Amino acid sequence: MHPVAMGMSYAMTHPTEYPLPNMPQLGGPEVTVLVPALNEEHTIAEVVDRVLALPLKVEVIVIDDGSTDNTTAILAAYKDRVTVLRNEKPTGKGSAIRQALPFATGATVIVQDADLEYSPEEIPKLIRPILDGKAKVVYGTRFAQGLPSGMALPNKLVNVLLAWSVRLLFMQRITDEATCYKAFDTEFIRRMNLTCRRFEFCPEVTAKSIRLGEKILEMPISYVPRSKEAGKKIRWTDAPDAFWTLAKHRFSKF
Repeated sequence: MHPVAMGMSYAMTHPTEYPLPNMPQLGGPEVTVLVPALNEEHTIAEVVDRVLALPLKVEVIVIDDGSTDNTTAILAAYKDRVTVLRNEKPTGKGSAIRQALPFATGATVIVQDADLEYSPEEIPKLIRPILDGKAKVVYGTRFAQGLPSGMALPNKLVNVLLAWSVRLLFMQRITDEATCYKAFDTEFIRRMNLTCRRFEFCPEVTAKSIRLGEKILEMPISYVPRSKEAGKKIRWTDAPDAFWTLAKHRFSKF
């Protein structure tokens, strides 16, 4: 039986079998924070603590995507406050997000990477326009003040090219297509019928947000890049999939 309430832990052995979605409820969480995690023993506790401490009605769903370090044991201490979905083997960031979406009961949804490149304390300002009915999609942009220091040059180049690709394909100007901080009205993101498995989550939701008629609102955020040695998983070599996903969803039906 699938858990639907906060505080329940569940070992997902069939990650592609998704339950029917829970609907946001009046007086329920203002935001559901989805935290995909793979071998993040050094940061997962701090990330969860900081998200739980936000001045919001927060629902936290962590997807332990096949971790082999102490991530699973650390998350066990949060079983009364956090929903944990466990995969025995890694399924990919996109699959993990799709797996968790049906359990979300918040009015809004945002993805929080399980490292500390992004500051959870910025979540309230990102979801506020959605809660106020002024937007359905809000991106936290790392490039409001130019390219951030500490980001590898190939990653900077890819990010610039992705932003330009969005302009050329969809005629909408954004500065940071690949940001982790993407906030959505919960019912809106469910309308997208996502198919992503890995890091193509970002270009898929970008393409489908625009094709569903929404203007992506961007708000400045802080950003502390993590190195490959520190556990960063996405690489500039993932860029071809991102460009292909943008192009594919520019013309495909969904």
